[in-house]
Amino acid sequence: MKAPDIVMQSYGRCCASATFFDDFYQQFLQSSPEVRAKFTNTDMPAQKLLLRQGILNLVLFSRGLPPTKLQALAKSHSRENLNIQPHLYNYWVDALINTVEQHDKQASMETRHAWREVLNKGIEVIQAGY
Repeated sequence: MKAPDIVMQSYGRCCASATFFDDFYQQFLQSSPEVRAKFTNTDMPAQKLLLRQGILNLVLFSRGLPPTKLQALAKSHSRENLNIQPHLYNYWVDALINTVEQHDKQASMETRHAWREVLNKGIEVIQAGY
C-alpha cells in the first residue's frame, strides 16, 4: 500500500477518536514556548476544525491534488501574515505523529514513516511560502 493510502486509513481511525484533536494540541502546545506563544488568544474550537481540514489537504496533496490549498495556507502562515517560522513545523509533525500513535490502534512503524513522508511533502510547499 502507498504512503498516502496508509495515512488516509490511519487518519480515518484517528478521527473516530473523540479526543484526537484535543490530544494533538495538548502535545503540540507543550512542545515549545514559541509554539505556545503563537496560540495566545486563539479560538481553539475553530482551530481544531482548521486542523482537521489542513491534515486532509496535506493527504490529498500527496495523492496528487494540486497544491492550491497548501499555497493558500502558506500565504496565511507567511512572515507577512501569521509569521509561522519554518522550523516550527518540525514540532507540528512530531506532535501529530505521536498523537496518531496514541489514537490509531493499528499504527506501526510503517504507519509512522508513511505519515512523515506525506506530511513532509506538503509542508515543504507551506515552508516555501514563508
